[in-house]
Amino acid sequence: MFAQNISCEDAKQLIKDASGQLVDVRSPMEFAQGALPDAINVPLQSIQVAQDLLNKELPIILYCVTGARTRMAKTYLESMGFENVHDLGSFRNYISC
Repeated sequence: MFAQNISCEDAKQLIKDASGQLVDVRSPMEFAQGALPDAINVPLQSIQVAQDLLNKELPIILYCVTGARTRMAKTYLESMGFENVHDLGSFRNYISC
């Protein structure tokens, strides 16, 4: 498993206190099969549309199944000028706390 750079507790706090955006980077089919509450689906394969869907001023917390896609999505978002991007890794990290 890849190292995550935000804890579940910190992610939930960002969502609660700073209007953090919980972003599921899995495919639309995976998202439709079940997602975390209030998550937005921005699939890795279409991450370039993030500029139209996400607020650059608010924190972004990324998740997927294993953390592999979140690492790539974080890199892409940062290259597009997003600064407050956090990698939660697997959705299991979120539901485990």
